[in-house]
Amino acid sequence: MPLSEETRNQERTRIASMVLDLVRERGTEISFNTAHTESGLSRSRFEWVFEDYDDLFDAIAAVWLAEHMTVMEEVVASDLPSNRKLYEFISRRFVISRARFRNDPENFTMLCEMGAANFERVRSYVDLADHYLCEIIVQAQADGYLAGLEIDEALSLINQMLSNYMIPDALIHLGDKLNEDKLARIIDTIFIGLSAEVGDGAKGVNTIRIAAT
Repeated sequence: MPLSEETRNQERTRIASMVLDLVRERGTEISFNTAHTESGLSRSRFEWVFEDYDDLFDAIAAVWLAEHMTVMEEVVASDLPSNRKLYEFISRRFVISRARFRNDPENFTMLCEMGAANFERVRSYVDLADHYLCEIIVQAQADGYLAGLEIDEALSLINQMLSNYMIPDALIHLGDKLNEDKLARIIDTIFIGLSAEVGDGAKGVNTIRIAAT
């Protein structure tokens, strides 16, 4: 008897969660064949649930990023002012990742490596986060911030300035140097000064000379 789509989705979540547990226990990426063996399913049923390893990794990513997705959707749907909304959008995901890193640095590093090796499989989540961030940028511009910037330009600048708080791997290298207070100050600075206007700042300095003593 053909299995229902609901049953298939339940099995995808169950097995993906199981694979994440196995990665933590064994300290290594789990192959498609090992996932099948550990799943308790027949080969035909397992291949009905997952077409191939890429499909399995999609399910693993969905489980791993489910909390991040939930907080992004909650923040974007909220009625917070744009500066606070950007802070919550970044900080809530950062807190989730930091807790996981502190709880098990080795496993966190392994999962980051898996994500990097399978980046095309997680690109859709990155793109969705950018889409939500663009919604916040639109609200910020309606509030009078980020003057004169095209949305894509503002997106690129903000991503670069906040990348340490959005890319999980940064925790591996920077650890406790990253915190919510610093994040808040960076975001305050973005809202105070980020615009398309070119002043007499760093870009206006076109020569190098020895400072007078």
